[in-house]
Amino acid sequence: MKKKMIRKMILVCIAVMFLGGCTFSSTKKETVSYFLAGIKKDIPVLDDTYQETFLSRGLFVPLVKEDVLISNTRYHQIRYQGKTYYVLKEYLTPLEDDIVREQTLYVRTPATLVKQNSSEIVGFLKKGTEVKVLGYDTLLPDGSVNKYEVEGEKEKGYVRSIYLVDTKEEALSHYDEEGSYQNHLKMGSSLGGGKAANLDYFPVQKGQFPNNIMPEEVRAFYLQAGVLQNLDAYIALANESNINAFVVDIKENTVPAYQAEAMKKYSKTNYDHALYSKSDYQAMIQKLKDNGFYVIGRITTFKDSYYAFDHPETTIQNKETNSPLKHNNSYWPSPYQRSVWEFNVELAKESIQDIGFQEIQFDYVRFPDSMKEKEEEGVVDYKNTYGEEKAQAIQAFIMYAKDEIHDLEAYISVDVFGESVHDYVTSYGQYWPAISNVVDVISGMPYPDHFAKYEYGMTEIAWTNPYQLLLRWGAYVEKKQTWIPTPAIVRNWIQAYNTIKEPTVIYDATKVKEEIKALYERKMTGGYMAWNGQSSLLKYQEIKDAFREE
Repeated sequence: MKKKMIRKMILVCIAVMFLGGCTFSSTKKETVSYFLAGIKKDIPVLDDTYQETFLSRGLFVPLVKEDVLISNTRYHQIRYQGKTYYVLKEYLTPLEDDIVREQTLYVRTPATLVKQNSSEIVGFLKKGTEVKVLGYDTLLPDGSVNKYEVEGEKEKGYVRSIYLVDTKEEALSHYDEEGSYQNHLKMGSSLGGGKAANLDYFPVQKGQFPNNIMPEEVRAFYLQAGVLQNLDAYIALANESNINAFVVDIKENTVPAYQAEAMKKYSKTNYDHALYSKSDYQAMIQKLKDNGFYVIGRITTFKDSYYAFDHPETTIQNKETNSPLKHNNSYWPSPYQRSVWEFNVELAKESIQDIGFQEIQFDYVRFPDSMKEKEEEGVVDYKNTYGEEKAQAIQAFIMYAKDEIHDLEAYISVDVFGESVHDYVTSYGQYWPAISNVVDVISGMPYPDHFAKYEYGMTEIAWTNPYQLLLRWGAYVEKKQTWIPTPAIVRNWIQAYNTIKEPTVIYDATKVKEEIKALYERKMTGGYMAWNGQSSLLKYQEIKDAFREE
């Protein structure tokens, strides 16, 4: 009978826990418990020797004794993990809603506002913005908040706590460890992509997932979706070629790979043109994983004619015709438009959770290139909702995508033009340091036949000597990687096709090996990915000897 009464009392206590401190009564003892609360994640306490230490905010601790006088200050005695501590009464609360007491915070890093427990975007907070704290979602074990519910100048939503600080002065500051920010201040911005100094360089936590180990060196073939029906042949070739990974298309412009639910929701035209059913595609990716390969899913992001057809209001517009601007035979959803971000990230998340990709690689994370003439004519409307520079929008998208993908314990990589490592912000918004500092892997595309004929002062045609060309390009990479506190792994694309420029050069195993040798000598040892747009099995067979050396 006594046991039943105790169980009943415990159930009643659980029911009223969040309304007040719980009391457990017996004939011998009475215990009341409280939450540790405050405006910081660390709550100051005294240990049993009266030395100051800290416990994490949010801990639910039993009160042992009230009003213990220590050095003329009254404390409450508590117990935690078998040890005695002393805490000021003001740091205790019976109410879970009172644990987090911040009222006002400031935006240090431009941040995306989302709905609760969702990646649906409801707004954007610029650097220095003051926000009112309305609540929070969850507390982390160290007492910090995962996401705050906040109200900015116009919008309400949830924002990750890592982007907020206590004072406006701190929010407006720029990360300048060892004076590295001064390098960005000197970068040119004459091409229209924005100023390097207006980008964010605070340290970013890279992905480290025990249940999803990235190979130290990734050596990959690229597979466009259309060749997946011949998967056995690619697996056999990879096994004899020292290849340990594949980059597989999820969505290429006008070639969506599978019938994703995200496509059905956001872009029905992509869904209707998908090559495979979801189940068939998942089985193909699982087959690669079952054979021991690390599998990366590639998404062309801001070059998407099908999405543009479904949502013309989000595209880069031609002001003269009030219609989507066609550029290089494609339509471009604007990188400024948050609904476009949301679609691509939702597609990425589905491809991790349901298909099994271990890493998402975003390609075409940029504005269209070669737009100078159209911009000067004044016929381009980029749909710039938040008044951002191009490079700011690109970096902000990558931060949003990184956060959502890391939540699923997968990695994020981004493809960038080789030009992005030069001493300026590109006209299409790519700037190597601003991207490398955020992502897990940055993938340059220094295809030799994309360079100028006598790039870097070479006396011979650049693409005829890929070793010397990439050695010189790699010097820029080495330098830029030192300008940021948390540089990404560098895993570049290498040219696995014959040159498209005259004079034509056959890129056989020897030439491909020269590319790899130069990149590794410049400390880019995270691996490489062989780019052949057709995923030609014949070409991969021709150059397989280039990949056999460790």
